[in-house]
Amino acid sequence: MTDPKMLLEIRQAPSVIARLLEQNASRVKELSQAIQQRQPHFAMTIARGTSDHAANFLQYAFESELGLVTASAAPSVITAYNAKLKLDGALVIAISQSGQSPDVVNSLTAAREQGALTVAIVNAPNTPLEAAAEFCLPMQAGVEEAVAATKSLIASLVAPLQLIAALQQDSSLGTALENLPQAVTQALETESISKDRAERYRYAESMVTLGRGLHYPLAREAALKLKETSVISAEAFSTAEFAHGPIILIESGFPVLAFQARDATALGSLERYKDLQTRGAELILIGDAPEDSPATIRLPTPATGHDLTDPIPAMIAAYLFAAHLSLAKGMNPDAPRMLSKVTKTL
Repeated sequence: MTDPKMLLEIRQAPSVIARLLEQNASRVKELSQAIQQRQPHFAMTIARGTSDHAANFLQYAFESELGLVTASAAPSVITAYNAKLKLDGALVIAISQSGQSPDVVNSLTAAREQGALTVAIVNAPNTPLEAAAEFCLPMQAGVEEAVAATKSLIASLVAPLQLIAALQQDSSLGTALENLPQAVTQALETESISKDRAERYRYAESMVTLGRGLHYPLAREAALKLKETSVISAEAFSTAEFAHGPIILIESGFPVLAFQARDATALGSLERYKDLQTRGAELILIGDAPEDSPATIRLPTPATGHDLTDPIPAMIAAYLFAAHLSLAKGMNPDAPRMLSKVTKTL
């Protein structure tokens, strides 16, 4: 049996990252110079769906590393309510795999007209979104055929990290990025675990995904993929926020897909996960997951040498689990019902 395109594209991630880092180097240098010259007061992201999860990751990265306050735009404020936002002196970044959705394109166009420094992170070449932006950072992911985006999301996580490394002249982040394709290759080795253990959850109808800080956007993305490919009612929470009410969902056997970081959030998250296990949760732990971790299933991913790059291998492991769970349920992850590759919203 031929593997689904979703799995084939997940496995392309190491080459996508290597290509992006090489081919975007001059673009990143030019953009970083423009940012240093214009000194934006704040940043705003424009995105939908999977791309909005990448934008959420960008927010954590920009704020924690650059101290640049970053907000997520509500495109309908511009496209439906015709508001004129005061964006002079802002850095506005739109993220889209297709580069075709009118609300994202029109919002970026309006931001540029208002005096913002505008950037498009886009996969498909020669798109309306690229034309609307002053600068473009291509995802360099190549054609993505599976409806559920994976390799393009990985690229849209890495692209802003390359920019941060340039702005900060951070050699440790630069080295971690250079070594990232190898770390992602190691993360692909978790596929055998997912293939063997996903069967355990073939009858699951609900699931919670958890992550904190840089890993919270990954939890949001994992929940979306579980919905798209396995028709699971999956809901994402910040690990810290989950204790404030939603924890009541947990009962014996309830599946929880949890991301464990190696950064400043690690200790607090680990304590939460231990508590969930005592409450009977079926914990699927991704990331820093040694043998003594509180988990039913462990999907360990390697340290990359930097807090900002550690989430990338973890996202790969989560994608592999979602794809194999879909197959265990007898579904086709390449053809989610009622979904198409390009979604255009006004």
